[in-house]
Amino acid sequence: MTMAIHRYRPMSSGNGPGFFVNGSRSIKDTFTRCCQIAYLGAAILGCATERASAQAAANMSAAEICLAANSSLSLGARLPRTADHLKSGEPLKIVAIGSSSTVGLWELRPAATYPEVMRREIERLQSNARISVVNSGRVGDTIPDNIARFERDVFAFAPDLILWQLGTNDIAWGGHVDDQLKSKVVQAVHALKASGADVVLIDLQYTPMVLASDYSRMQALITEVAQQERIGLFSRFALMRKSIDAGLAPDALVSWDRLHNSSEGYDCIGRALARTILASTR
Repeated sequence: MTMAIHRYRPMSSGNGPGFFVNGSRSIKDTFTRCCQIAYLGAAILGCATERASAQAAANMSAAEICLAANSSLSLGARLPRTADHLKSGEPLKIVAIGSSSTVGLWELRPAATYPEVMRREIERLQSNARISVVNSGRVGDTIPDNIARFERDVFAFAPDLILWQLGTNDIAWGGHVDDQLKSKVVQAVHALKASGADVVLIDLQYTPMVLASDYSRMQALITEVAQQERIGLFSRFALMRKSIDAGLAPDALVSWDRLHNSSEGYDCIGRALARTILASTR
């Protein structure tokens, strides 16, 4: 039996002592080839992962894509009374006051409104939660209209948590924001806080009719009041915009009227609101 013996000699190219030549192929060439194969394999795996992610996204509803894009959304303030009730298992009463978005305009089922979606999501995520929700939305309400109804439609129910959706009708139909309006909102928030309830403001929706209005000043007003009064702020505006930035079609969360939410929009808002409420109680 004859055994072939190969003699290795240092490369003359000056590449250093770490690489040796064996006939026409070198260990360096082999190493390079292995790297190329590994790179190609990683690229193929990456493409497969991207395809799988794209397929998963294609199978997700608009509401689920919206939720995924807003997993870091926060109220920016703690809700101590809500936290105490959820921790102890005591019944938690929530009143949602606002306009047609709170009513759930164009939805035929009360269960599809964001306050009801929120209630179900809180109870799903926290099994000991006992939640009752009063929907005090009214179509066409402005900020002064909401405030005029506080005594009858909010305080009469002795809520533990008050959600105030405000501002859209004040600017969507050509209205403007001034210091007098801000003063009214501040005074109204003082009254809500004086009841002992936790308070969360809900800002404008990111829709064509809102974007065609003087929305930036109203957004600034709501944000400034929430920060100044150290209460929660749930930003529908940010939620809807982030969803579009994540690849959702601009009209996926918006109804035919270019102002209110679609069913998927109400669903995402309600579920995201529930999650931010729970996060603010921990």
